[in-house]
Amino acid sequence: MIRTVPILLVLLASAGAAPAQDAGVGEKVFAKCRPCHQVGETAKNGAGPILNGIFGRPAGSVPGFAYSPANKGSGVVWDEAVFADYIRDPRAKMPGNRMAFPGLKDDGEIAGLTAFLKQFGPDGRKL
Repeated sequence: MIRTVPILLVLLASAGAAPAQDAGVGEKVFAKCRPCHQVGETAKNGAGPILNGIFGRPAGSVPGFAYSPANKGSGVVWDEAVFADYIRDPRAKMPGNRMAFPGLKDDGEIAGLTAFLKQFGPDGRKL
C-alpha cells in the first residue's frame, strides 16, 4: 500500500495538467495552416497573413495583408491563451473574420502549434 500511494498521487496530479508544448508536434500540425500561412525568414502573406512574431502582436497588424474589419477591430493582442481559444474555433472567437479554418480541437496539437510558432521572431528568424 505504501508504494501505491506515491504513484497514485503522481497520477492524480498529472491528470489535470496542461499538455506539454512540443515544437516538433507543432511543426507537423502547422501543415494544416500552411495552405494559407507562412513562417520563417522568407515568409510572405498569402490567403492569410504571415505568423512570424504573432505572440504579443495586435490582431490585424501585419503590413500588406487585407484583414476583415472584424479582425482589425477586435482589440485582440495575441498571447498563448487567446491564440488557443481562437484556434479552437476561429469564427466563434472572432465573429465576422474571414478565416475558413474549422479549428483545432486537440489540446496537444494546440500546445504544439503554439510552441512551434513561438520559435519565430517578427523578422522570421528562430529565437
